[in-house]
Amino acid sequence: MPNWGGGAKCGACEKTVYHAEEIQCNGRSFHKTCFLCMACRKALDSTTVAAHESEIYCKTCYGRKYGPKGIGFGQGAGCLSTDTGDHLGLNLQQGSPKSARPSTPTNPSKFAKKMVDVDKCPRCGKSVYAAEKIMGGGKPWHKTCFRCAICGKSLESTNVTDKDGELYCKVCYAKNFGPKGIGFGGLTQAEKKE
Repeated sequence: MPNWGGGAKCGACEKTVYHAEEIQCNGRSFHKTCFLCMACRKALDSTTVAAHESEIYCKTCYGRKYGPKGIGFGQGAGCLSTDTGDHLGLNLQQGSPKSARPSTPTNPSKFAKKMVDVDKCPRCGKSVYAAEKIMGGGKPWHKTCFRCAICGKSLESTNVTDKDGELYCKVCYAKNFGPKGIGFGGLTQAEKKE
């Protein structure tokens, strides 16, 4: 049956979304009033939304559900907060949410494939998730691992160079791999006189 004058279906309530009330996220349309976090029901906008497959979350709930777990990552002895996310419908111990909206069950083989496809950081060898990923040298890095291999200086796109799969700041790269000799930073005037 043709869709005469109507819009797309809302990703949350499945009702027609007309252009004047439409918000698009991850290729799906939502009513402005339906564009809410699936866990805490907080209103979202383009700066606070974090999408995971067909689900939308605020960045806080997304981090609790899909972010790294353990000491120093918002849980355990290294964290000042004792918030477990239970009031938001998140069961962090088992990794499965008490969904505020009904969702389709995930295919176990699809889930297993997703877990295998997670990128590994070349520096520490641990999984790199989208929220913490920085690309350098064609590889994904954790923000905390995106440092010069020699001096440990934090890197940015403007001062990073790579060689043989390792990252360096421009200064360390020039000292160790650049041209040598007088005028290239390899020899000082004192070394020249000796």
